[in-house]
Amino acid sequence: MRSRLLVAIGFLVCILTVQTGAQQQFQLFASVVDGTGSPVTSIQPGDVRVMENGADAKVLAVEPIGWPTKIQILVDNGLGLGSSNLNQLRTGVRGLIEALPEGTEVTLVATSPQPRFILRPSTDRQLQLKAVDQIAPDSNVGRFVESLNEAMQRFERDKASFFPVIVTFGTTLGDTRVMERDVNQLMERLEKRPTTVHVVLLTASGQSAGGGAMQTAVGLNVTQYSRGRYENIAASSRIASLLPEIGVQVAKSHERQSKQIRITAERPSGSSGNIGKVSMSVKGGLTTVALSFDGRLP
Repeated sequence: MRSRLLVAIGFLVCILTVQTGAQQQFQLFASVVDGTGSPVTSIQPGDVRVMENGADAKVLAVEPIGWPTKIQILVDNGLGLGSSNLNQLRTGVRGLIEALPEGTEVTLVATSPQPRFILRPSTDRQLQLKAVDQIAPDSNVGRFVESLNEAMQRFERDKASFFPVIVTFGTTLGDTRVMERDVNQLMERLEKRPTTVHVVLLTASGQSAGGGAMQTAVGLNVTQYSRGRYENIAASSRIASLLPEIGVQVAKSHERQSKQIRITAERPSGSSGNIGKVSMSVKGGLTTVALSFDGRLP
């Protein structure tokens, strides 16, 4: 089940409640700051106290992490967008990429007539921006759910340590034959491989929109579950400014996520079943401002 993060105001402690499988060791990701608010990543195990349900857990290791962020950008280039709005989409995607930290791995996928690569995973900023110009209009409809499922599958196959992010631009035209099992599979994948998903949904105009209810429902569900951002827009002109805003948000998230520490701890003697309430504090006037089991700070 998805973890729930709670920060105790006024105390040098973070409390995390989670329901997860029974295990004797577990890992925490913590964002720790000093008195000036600056991130601290060099901490000795003896300076960290971890408790489960009020009993001390044994801290086995404390290590800094500098994981990269990998982002997949999915864009509906079909009938819902319309060829007249192509430049708005290109401008928005270009601004999103430019807002990301240099060296961020980007994958660009068009979703109409089916999900297909415009750019395979690349950290080359020039290649990324060049690929944006290859987004072309299509006379079919975008595959919103299918493209999300395929993106999650790619993240599942990548065994490296990183923070996965999906930004998907969709429209209310398309995906009229999505099976319930496809949606369930998407949510199961999000549970197994925690990923931050941001959704921008454009209300298609000038034609009878189909699939809009499905896109809206799935978009709301995946963003709420993953703590991402959901935006439903009616004006295509908003695409050009909204996508770069999300790029800035992803960049800020990366800055915070990449300056965390990972704590490996052994459960208190006699603990069994699911891990319950976990808390952590740090000596030396340091403050734990965020605590999670997956390290994501959207």
